[in-house]
Amino acid sequence: MSENPVEALAQELMSAYETGQMVTVPASARPEFDLGLAYAVEATLKKFREAQGYKTVGRKVGYANKATWRVLKLETLVWAHMYEDTVHHSHDNFASLTIAHPRSLKIEPEIVFGLKQSVGAGLDAAGALAATDWLALGFEIIDCPFPEWKFQPGDFVASFGLHAALVVGEKMKVKPDLIPALVEELPRFKVRMKKDGELIEEGSGKNSLKSPALCLAELGAAIAKRFPSQPLAAGEIVSSGTLTAGHLTGKGDQWTVEVEGISLPSLTLRLT
Repeated sequence: MSENPVEALAQELMSAYETGQMVTVPASARPEFDLGLAYAVEATLKKFREAQGYKTVGRKVGYANKATWRVLKLETLVWAHMYEDTVHHSHDNFASLTIAHPRSLKIEPEIVFGLKQSVGAGLDAAGALAATDWLALGFEIIDCPFPEWKFQPGDFVASFGLHAALVVGEKMKVKPDLIPALVEELPRFKVRMKKDGELIEEGSGKNSLKSPALCLAELGAAIAKRFPSQPLAAGEIVSSGTLTAGHLTGKGDQWTVEVEGISLPSLTLRLT
């Protein structure tokens, strides 16, 4: 690596992000690269984007499947920032979206949270929900700059968390009297992913770290441990872990996610 590996790698990944180029040699295959360096690159990318006038609006989660942590030598999940130009809100639970410079897109259904107060360490599902203003069903579109979708957690962090876009569905206000029911419903509710009307996969809230609320709590704790002066804060939007596998997608596809067991309407996204 160069004398300033963080700056050089951030410049390379920023260029790939802006042009749709592939990164043929993942950062994890280069000397001295580790997760700490990956977060330093992510912070530099954040500075680059903010200098272009794009504010951060929240964070997205990666590796919300605890079974993978031991194999990948992770102690917790990982994350990256999302930006005001990549987060979109549906109208009547429908959205149309164009991705600039796509490489290899996948779509993931997720629960999205809007925070009304900070989320730190030591919270359970109910505590995380108490810090939440609203939740919604969402679609995240991820785009991989690495050949054949082969990458390590550090590559994920250092390449914007593979984040291309997030579409947020109709919001459910999280009122205090709803929290006990949501604690029960979030691990159990079911989702059905349909592509052009055909059922592709069924999933569940338990696929996001046993519950999206627990995923939110884990994210808050992980951020507080690594960056104690930059906690997950009020006003942030959090895209928690995917509820199914990610599915390859592209222009012309129309996806609908239907839910059962929680009071959220279905959401439809068309890629144009």
